Amino acid sequence: MKCNLISTLTLFVLMVPVIWGQDTVTDIDGNVYETVQIGEQVWMAKNLKVTHYKNGDEIPTGYSNYDWISLSTGAFAVYGDNESNADTYGYLYNWYAVETGNLAPEGWHVPTDDEWTVLKDFITNDGYAGIEGNALKEVGYEHWNYYNDDINGLDIYGFTGLPGGCRYGYNGNYNLMGLYGYFWSSTENSSNNAWNRRLHYNNSEVHRNYTNKEDGFSVRCVRD
Repeated sequence: MKCNLISTLTLFVLMVPVIWGQDTVTDIDGNVYETVQIGEQVWMAKNLKVTHYKNGDEIPTGYSNYDWISLSTGAFAVYGDNESNADTYGYLYNWYAVETGNLAPEGWHVPTDDEWTVLKDFITNDGYAGIEGNALKEVGYEHWNYYNDDINGLDIYGFTGLPGGCRYGYNGNYNLMGLYGYFWSSTENSSNNAWNRRLHYNNSEVHRNYTNKEDGFSVRCVRD
């Protein structure tokens, strides 16, 4: 629920890094994210765009393709090495950055695999069975590359899922912006893989998959 005391809220935002129980959260770099409540969960309404862990340490970046695929520590990249992409899609993080537990702002975290399932189950039971992905995707064709009403984004809850693409962990290349949105969970699948969720340009569901920890994916955070 939005606060009607706008001036008081604005002052409070300037004084503290994280706003509890309000409609925004601010990361350690000063980026402000709108939030949305979906069922009993509160989610960021934009992809994470932070360059420091919440303890103040810098998250390494700027790796060549060869160096990216060889990493076993946390890092981020901007799609196509074009910083303007970060304004819309946020950054792409490997799972080692997620694994630190320090990527999200204080009071927030990268969702577990189970928490992603809770989100999908809520949407299913809320009347959008089979089109859970549509319910999360941004409306229209500004960013998504599709033209079919059956798979068109509905953005029912204000999640505004975007197709930020990925950076492959096996060759370091960027690909699939406009077609797929990949989102990490914090849950490991095996020593080499971790669970994620995927939104498709040509499909109406939310897909669960596991991939290499070296992959660079978007991150959405959920409140503790």
